[in-house]
Amino acid sequence: MTRMPTFFISHGGGPWPWLPEWRAQFAPLEASLKAMPDQLPERPKAVLMISGHWETEGFAVMSSPQPPMVYDYSGFPPETYEITYAAPGAPNLAARTQDLLAQAGLPTRLDPEIGFDHGTFAPMAVIYPEADVPLYQVSLQKAYDPAAHFAMGRALAPLRDEGVVIIGSGLSYHNLRAFGPGARVPSEAFDAWLNDALALDPSARTEALMNWEQAPYARDCHAQEDHLAPIFAALGAAEQDDMTRIYHQTEIFGGVTASGFRFG
Repeated sequence: MTRMPTFFISHGGGPWPWLPEWRAQFAPLEASLKAMPDQLPERPKAVLMISGHWETEGFAVMSSPQPPMVYDYSGFPPETYEITYAAPGAPNLAARTQDLLAQAGLPTRLDPEIGFDHGTFAPMAVIYPEADVPLYQVSLQKAYDPAAHFAMGRALAPLRDEGVVIIGSGLSYHNLRAFGPGARVPSEAFDAWLNDALALDPSARTEALMNWEQAPYARDCHAQEDHLAPIFAALGAAEQDDMTRIYHQTEIFGGVTASGFRFG
């Protein structure tokens, strides 16, 4: 199969595709997600999602043939706790993924019980609304160490030649205590830094992302970097590939600037 690109996407907020007002807010995001299948060289064998909403001590790989749902949000309408995204899992690819991680010396295990969190099912409901592409996840490591997640991405890079699309799902700004106008200056500055850093040559790009805390307003935008760490894995799997910004939006919820990227 032809080599697949990797992506770092925003997954929006909560179950936004099922909330009309939020869906309107995220219209540019929806358009960018809908366009992703057309950016692939062919229909993928599977999607591997690395979501900011699943973290473990080592790296865990979802291995259920039919993963359940995880409603990891609160305060939304009752019907959003009945959403289903019935994509099949990919147990054979999960085993292959675990093997690649183990060969790289990374701590890893299969998890046959974990289900799709909203960092996975919300964007996938837009990217592949028919839920007809096999889908599985790999967790983040709880420490969010950039080097470990770059190593994870490098280990999984061979999957790109086996029909697997690797997607890091997070948000380039994630400070739940400072949405609205207070997010405008820090998110705009960090987003500009991120875009510039990703446009550097590969070695300088990796170094910049490894030292992301030196970016302007880094900790204002990511007090906890769970929603940034997926980019380390997506970039590690495509370390020599060019970046294309596929999504850019300003004034989200009255102040947030965010972007999404393709590598390759």
